[in-house]
Amino acid sequence: MHIFTQLFLCALGLGLLIQLWLLWRHKQHVSKHQHQVPAAFADSISLDEHQKAASYTLARVKASGFELVLGTLLLLGWTLGGGLNWLHSAWSSTTLGTLPTGIAFILSAFFIMGLLDIPTSVWRTFSLEARYGFNQTSPRRFITDLLMQTGLMLLIGAPLLWVLLWIMSSIGSLWWLAAWAVWMAFTLVMTWAYPTFIAPLFNKFEPLEDPELKDRIQQLLTRCGFASNGIFVMDGSQRSSHGNAYFTGLGKSKRIVFFDTLLESLTAEEMEAVLAHELGHFKRKHVLKRMVTMSLISLVGLALLGWLSQQSWFFSALGMQQTSDAAALLLFLMVIPVFSQFLQPFSSWLMRKQEFEADDYATEQANPAAMIQALVKLYRENASTLTPDPLYSAYHDSHPPASIRISHIAANIKSTAT
Repeated sequence: MHIFTQLFLCALGLGLLIQLWLLWRHKQHVSKHQHQVPAAFADSISLDEHQKAASYTLARVKASGFELVLGTLLLLGWTLGGGLNWLHSAWSSTTLGTLPTGIAFILSAFFIMGLLDIPTSVWRTFSLEARYGFNQTSPRRFITDLLMQTGLMLLIGAPLLWVLLWIMSSIGSLWWLAAWAVWMAFTLVMTWAYPTFIAPLFNKFEPLEDPELKDRIQQLLTRCGFASNGIFVMDGSQRSSHGNAYFTGLGKSKRIVFFDTLLESLTAEEMEAVLAHELGHFKRKHVLKRMVTMSLISLVGLALLGWLSQQSWFFSALGMQQTSDAAALLLFLMVIPVFSQFLQPFSSWLMRKQEFEADDYATEQANPAAMIQALVKLYRENASTLTPDPLYSAYHDSHPPASIRISHIAANIKSTAT
């Protein structure tokens, strides 16, 4: 067995064991604390709501464990089991030409992976989410979304793959630099185009009409020196009762989006506080920092792919009998998460740090007490557990646990008062 095969299996097995162990810890911790509401939330969260969140979390933990094992088995089937090799050989036997064959190979692999994901997606949507009152989508809408996503994958993915595969075969040994430039340009264009052209294909976006809330937001934007292309309400309730708010777009295409479910549960003052938190990410340059970080990671990843694509053992060690640019690209995309997963705790720590910074900014620009009230409502409405396992949360969660986050905001209130 090749040394890289051994490394791949060890990383895959170790990662699976760590993830299952963390899920087990999370399950034990949530189960242990489900019979009593944490003291900090005793006045705002009922025992029934707390136990619903615990039950929902435990159901998701069980589903995640199953999906982890299934995903590991499928990855082994695609690689060492010969799935990709068979699919590559099937397309190579055609007379389409190198580039069309490579594009067809990658797109068909993604299509099959998507088909294999449908049963678990259906179960999560129409069983788990429906059981706890969150699912609002219909089978027709679910199927329509799948068809539209597939169409977008073909419409956008095929030309992008053509460009990348052409660069890999035509530019020379430093092709990865050109590919990185293309990828960054594509990312920027998609970030600009998503809110205007893609998102409206799936949801309706209506201008915010609430005069009180609109006036509050406009004043907040003025105080923060933030310009946007509009404030919109998205019909998120057509698919789920979970609430959310976000910024999207670049430059003049930036827009603020509220889920309609969020507007139904929060007051104008609480909405202002939530928006101030999101503005904090911009004012503290978190968005720019994340874009720079991702661009550097992409550059390193493509440089690594450029080297691996020239190593015959990279293909044979992962079950491929033939080599090609398309095979190298797809193998890399499937295998790199097996090794990069061990960086997840650092990524989570960095994102939690940024969440604290955004909360600090929000307490300066809006009512911090309203921020706490909004967070409590969001935890309650989304059935988010108030008692996650600390180690599981540190490894996975991009947001601080509820008690720590709210204590941090409360401490800001006290320090301001003194």
